[in-house]
Amino acid sequence: MEDGEFLTLMGPSGSGKSTLLYLLGGLTSPTSGRIWLGGSELTNCSDSQITRLRHDKIGFVFQRFNLLSTLSAFDNVAIALRLTLFPNGNGKPQMAQPKELLDMVGLGDKMHHRPNELSIGEQQRVAIARALVRRPSILLADEPTGSLDRDNTVKILKILKRLHQGHNQTIIMVTHDPVVADRGDRILHLVDGRIDQ
Repeated sequence: MEDGEFLTLMGPSGSGKSTLLYLLGGLTSPTSGRIWLGGSELTNCSDSQITRLRHDKIGFVFQRFNLLSTLSAFDNVAIALRLTLFPNGNGKPQMAQPKELLDMVGLGDKMHHRPNELSIGEQQRVAIARALVRRPSILLADEPTGSLDRDNTVKILKILKRLHQGHNQTIIMVTHDPVVADRGDRILHLVDGRIDQ
């Protein structure tokens, strides 16, 4: 995969799409084979090295948004800043600010709303904003439109396409929907844990 590519993964349920995404993100370890990310071999890294690599380079967007119900949209995004690891307290990477990101996903006017005051599509947009706080080089999206209606699906896809085209964001997205998959540069089909050529 090339930097700045928008890759979509398709396949039937149980074909290994989410597992592949979790392997690429260092959330699970392979039983065999090797995984390389930006010149680093994940399979040779310690747990702390994988955590650091994941923290520095990868943003995750899940079908279940994992927002904290007691926090506002702003605070759900800002919490990613608070959890940021800084080496020796200095050398802070430039990170996006919550307000800037919520504006980017069209929710600047709802930044003080809690998740139960937002629609499902708006909650997913908050989750995307949160995933972008550390300006990750790779965005991994697991069925980001899977629970959304068509109107919200279009909004999410426009955001992802804008990130890809305007910011050269590398995106790997899992989907069951061929219309959603067509938004990427390239589609990989998984069947029984293997890429179908």
